[in-house]
Amino acid sequence: MALVGRTAMWWARLRSPYPTGAPFCFPPWRPTGLAADWRLYSSRGKEKLDMSMYPVESIRNFSIIAHVDHGKSTLADRLLEITGTIAKTDCNKQVLDKLQVERERGITVKAQSASLFYNHEGVNYLLNLIDTPGHVDFSYEVSRSLSACQGVILVVDANEGIQAQTVANFYLAFEAQLTIIPVINKIDLKNADPERVEKQIEKLFDISADECVRISAKQGTNVEKVLQKVIEKIPPPQCNTADPLKALVFDSTFDHYRGVIANIALFGGEIQKGHKIVSAHTKKRYEVNEVGILTPSEQPTHKLYAGQVGYVIAGMKEVTEAQIGDTLFFYKQPVEPLPGFKSAKPMVFAGMYPVDQTEYNNLKSALERLTLNDSSVTVHRDSSLALGAGWRLGFLGLLHMEVFNQRLEQEYNMSVILTAPTVPYKAVLSSAKLIKEYGKEEITIINPAQFPDKLSVSEYLEPTVLGTIVTPHEYIGKIIALCQDRRAVQKDMLYMDEHRVMLKYLFPLNEIVVDFYDALKSLSSGYASFDYEDAGYQTADLIKMDILLNGNPVEELATIIHNDKAYATGKYICERLKDAIPRQLFEIAIQAAIGKKIIARETLKAYRKNVVAKCYGGDITRRMKLLKRQAEGKKLMRKIGNVEVPRDAFIRVLKRQTDK
Repeated sequence: MALVGRTAMWWARLRSPYPTGAPFCFPPWRPTGLAADWRLYSSRGKEKLDMSMYPVESIRNFSIIAHVDHGKSTLADRLLEITGTIAKTDCNKQVLDKLQVERERGITVKAQSASLFYNHEGVNYLLNLIDTPGHVDFSYEVSRSLSACQGVILVVDANEGIQAQTVANFYLAFEAQLTIIPVINKIDLKNADPERVEKQIEKLFDISADECVRISAKQGTNVEKVLQKVIEKIPPPQCNTADPLKALVFDSTFDHYRGVIANIALFGGEIQKGHKIVSAHTKKRYEVNEVGILTPSEQPTHKLYAGQVGYVIAGMKEVTEAQIGDTLFFYKQPVEPLPGFKSAKPMVFAGMYPVDQTEYNNLKSALERLTLNDSSVTVHRDSSLALGAGWRLGFLGLLHMEVFNQRLEQEYNMSVILTAPTVPYKAVLSSAKLIKEYGKEEITIINPAQFPDKLSVSEYLEPTVLGTIVTPHEYIGKIIALCQDRRAVQKDMLYMDEHRVMLKYLFPLNEIVVDFYDALKSLSSGYASFDYEDAGYQTADLIKMDILLNGNPVEELATIIHNDKAYATGKYICERLKDAIPRQLFEIAIQAAIGKKIIARETLKAYRKNVVAKCYGGDITRRMKLLKRQAEGKKLMRKIGNVEVPRDAFIRVLKRQTDK
């Protein structure tokens, strides 16, 4: 009875026209059922803001950029508190990091935006803040965020100084011609040395030390000065409300109840509920259901005006309809589409298969929704004899791959098999027949099964990256030896000050994709940082290595590898397979082969009955006869017996080699 009474009371409060707050605290994950009804109802009940109070001159759009763990999200929390956007409590940690994976790992994965209201010298300002990721794998999120901004806050740790990703993010903002405000964070730490960091900023970025703001985001020291600098230094957006509507979609998410929610930056005009809009990409027409700003939760408004950043819900039901980089405009008032974004270039490819093939359609739906929110992932259909139907996914790096897999499990409850990562190679064809078949002379190879024979290719090409390593000078010797072992070529070496060195190397991407970062961190006691950017392709001595079981090639285990590394890798895979394949009644030869040449071999011994157990003494020829007959039987069995590699053995061999 008590349960029924509580349910009735909960339902009455839910449907009341004057809700006083949720009857109990919902968990931070996506609510469903009645909880979702409550969320929708309460958002409708919010009073709509009038955004006409903020003309273009009083708007500032800016991002926070920095290396991993230099305090971007902590600074964002303090800015939200100072402007009164969120209540000041001890629980405000990573407020803008909404994903479970971000809170577990303590890193930002998705760029998140929030609108702040701030009064400076009697004038009300609208500040649109975008908190960005710091890891190299998510630099695409940073470049997308910068397209909606006119300035950036560059955060540098007062203890660690300038790191590799600090340099990369600075040049992203510099190339976009944005105003840069340098901020030195964590001045409250015992080993903080802000003077040294100011000298590094002056030497590397040519920004005067007087322009640096020294803060402690954790304690809130000097954070208000950052807001004042944002208003004084960053220019307002160059746009006009009188122009026709021109809105850039810079991010989007999928909601089960309201469809696609698109984050937009207005470069002209205004938008409100009831307007008819058209997508420049799909040419489809929509009616606007709701517009608003993010504070950081959704806050509906009457209108959005030129220069402002917010969200729009327009009844987009398909995940493919909200293309990131798309331009929205009024029906029958077409405009020149905005340049959009340079599409992300995948650096790492991996096969993804459902653990159970009956889950294929559910996984397909989950992938579509997650790639809407993470548009840098490329998806191609693929299939395997051992693992069934699946996809070949392209990622920006290894951490990106791990985070994507974790989000699939946490947000969509999907368990998948992820194969070992590979990189995209190229081949320049010399065979006229193959050129005619592919329609071009240069082909890209993302799957070893497509690797063309050496006789029909004039040269193979492998992807390279220009890597930047920032390290304390005492670790230089070990790091140079590590880079040489990975076939890297040194390009530059610069002393940032008397303690820190910046090294630039040209790496083959295949050499750094799996465990280079871990090796670098362990060699330097965790002090070195690493960042890389695409550097095109170079000629390489590549080969395809096949794995044979009793002379039969196993397609799923074929790999493309550099000739120098073939023996070590072949031996490793053979040893791994020997442990993974169950023993049979006949002997199994596990071999790694390049063409016809066998380079490594392991033998899995057969189960055999002790046929001489019944011989008690007697002539040796009797024992030899029984053993010979058994050997002939095993030989015949090996000829006609097929080696069935169990699915879990494939998974153990193909999965990323974390124990390497």
